[in-house]
Amino acid sequence: MRFQLLGPLSITDGRDMVVLPPSKPTSLLAALLVRPGEVVPVSRLRQAVWGEEQPATAKAALQSCVLRLRRLFAKYDIEEQSVVAVAGGYLLPADHDTLDLLHFRRLTEQADGAGEAELPLLRTALGLWRGPLLTNVPSDLLHRDEVPRLVEERLRAVERVCEIQLARGRGREVLVDLWEATRAHPQHEGLTAQLMRALYRVGRQNEALAEYRRIRTHLRDELGIDPGAELQRLELSILRGDAPRGPEIEPAARLAVTAGSGASTASNASAEPSVQPPAQPAGGPAADQPSTVADTPAGRAGHSPAEDPGTECLAPAGTTAHGEPAPGTTAASTPPAGRAARARRRPAPGPRLPYVPGFTGRSRETADLVAHLSGAAGGSDNGTDGTAPLLALISGGPGMGKTALALHVAHLVADRYPGGAIVLPMSGPDGTARPTADAAAALRALLPCGDTGDNGDTANAEGASEPEPCLVILDDVVHPDQVRELLDTMSPGAVVVTSRLGLAALVATHCPMVLQLGALSPRESRALLTAVLGRDRVAAEAGAARTLAELCGHVPLALRIVAARLLTRPRTRLADYAEWLRRDLPARLALPDDPRMSVPLALDGALGRLPAPLADAYLRLARLHGRITAPATAGALAIPETEAEELLERLLDHGLLEDDQPGTLWMNELFRAHALYRTARNGDDVPRAVTTPARRALPSGAT
Repeated sequence: MRFQLLGPLSITDGRDMVVLPPSKPTSLLAALLVRPGEVVPVSRLRQAVWGEEQPATAKAALQSCVLRLRRLFAKYDIEEQSVVAVAGGYLLPADHDTLDLLHFRRLTEQADGAGEAELPLLRTALGLWRGPLLTNVPSDLLHRDEVPRLVEERLRAVERVCEIQLARGRGREVLVDLWEATRAHPQHEGLTAQLMRALYRVGRQNEALAEYRRIRTHLRDELGIDPGAELQRLELSILRGDAPRGPEIEPAARLAVTAGSGASTASNASAEPSVQPPAQPAGGPAADQPSTVADTPAGRAGHSPAEDPGTECLAPAGTTAHGEPAPGTTAASTPPAGRAARARRRPAPGPRLPYVPGFTGRSRETADLVAHLSGAAGGSDNGTDGTAPLLALISGGPGMGKTALALHVAHLVADRYPGGAIVLPMSGPDGTARPTADAAAALRALLPCGDTGDNGDTANAEGASEPEPCLVILDDVVHPDQVRELLDTMSPGAVVVTSRLGLAALVATHCPMVLQLGALSPRESRALLTAVLGRDRVAAEAGAARTLAELCGHVPLALRIVAARLLTRPRTRLADYAEWLRRDLPARLALPDDPRMSVPLALDGALGRLPAPLADAYLRLARLHGRITAPATAGALAIPETEAEELLERLLDHGLLEDDQPGTLWMNELFRAHALYRTARNGDDVPRAVTTPARRALPSGAT
């Protein structure tokens, strides 16, 4: 069991989590955990629990709170971490395995001086933060004295991550995180300086200067002071035009996307599109999906994947895309000359995928997938024989952020894959499978990635050739055979499959790690809205924020659309927007300037992938309120119960229904609203018998 402080105070066993209710024992537990392993004086504990107005029986009441905590620990089988009474106070033993705060500190300590591993370690550490701190702890003392101290620890890690990114020339990728951080902490001069540098380096001088004016006004109004010397010098440098500018240094780790079959870049564009960076206000820092190629530097220059067949891989640390030493790197970080020469012989790099900015939620899934992939190069210790790739499957309905999770984790484990990372689209926009032969040819042309010799292999010390571990993301797979055929061409490394289907046949034959993504939890939905809109705006209308999340069915795509609209309307009340949305749901869950950002379009696309009888049955099931069972389905559709069971299984496999308990399924409320909207739009209100469709054959070309 682990205590979680970096968000609402909770207890988790790694799978299930219990958020403690606001209470005096909860305040006592938080007061002990923020000082793990230390003796906390009785006087401070009383202040944390009762504040300045302590009851006359505070001593006995404190002992009663301790007993209640011990009973709570016994309930969750964590008696070994019981509160210990010592002279003058109490302490709670903890270590990095039992407290996320200590795990965070350990990771940041390991990152210090860790070279190329520093960035992944810091990202993993920041991934432990689950939203605003201690929101369920009713202690003014802790929120006044302890929360700011903990927030400062996080900000130091954020600053370091951004500094590493800027040093590697990733100014564009870091913009979203810096916008989020500077809006949450408008007085922070270090983060503002980084944002100004990032904006200037990508050619947005006016916006960089506007950031200086923003913080100068804020500091004068709030504190009566001017910005410090560093910011003043930076503003002057930008005005003179002598700050660093020009092409960005190629990053040390980049994701690539291949072209083919008209497939989208990161995912099916209509189903899981991206929120643009905050410079284009339709976006938000908590986007759960990556930008498409159109938003990359190459895309903005008018390039398309088809024009750049030489899809790039993760470049060696300390080099440009062509293997040359990056500016500012030392000889120790520069790859050997032979390696650089081989890299220079590669084709010019194609468009690259940026990091998934401000990835929010999915903390358990992220941790599980990182742990699974981190040892993939280790061979037999991780369930492989050292020659076969490790396999993971991420499945879920439309708009649930499958590709975003895969990309987010790919960056976190980039240091484990010297061969790089590739995203290979496996279907077209209409959901048809990419021909296996076409996908296999594209994969063979790209593997092995990274430092390859003339024959595509890496030479070891004895002169033998052996491939480097590479991470391949097979995106939007529609049939198990697509994966099986490609695994035969893979070198050691890992394959992450994303699919709307459960791919049970692949699971049966290859036993991959399986992650099933459903809707976000209410806590994750609030965290997403908070990350985009800011803590103050969400906290001021907490009830309206909950209503918005419920209207969105806690679906990441819908939440991103809502957040993007509200971000461009800073004066709109959340309650007013929720009422406007409710009057025409889900039609209003779309962004007018990007047709891909549309819930109706995404769900229409999902229905378009189904055989017509199955889609018709799904629309009619939306009339069933609450849980969906085979008998209820048989009655609603006038079909035998055995056929109803098969039909429900198929809809479950397509991610359009979710498990509740054996024999009972349910439809996400947003999906249900869309189905009713679609039925009303078609003018089809008369139930009729449904014939169970034959199972869909593998599309032509996918052998």
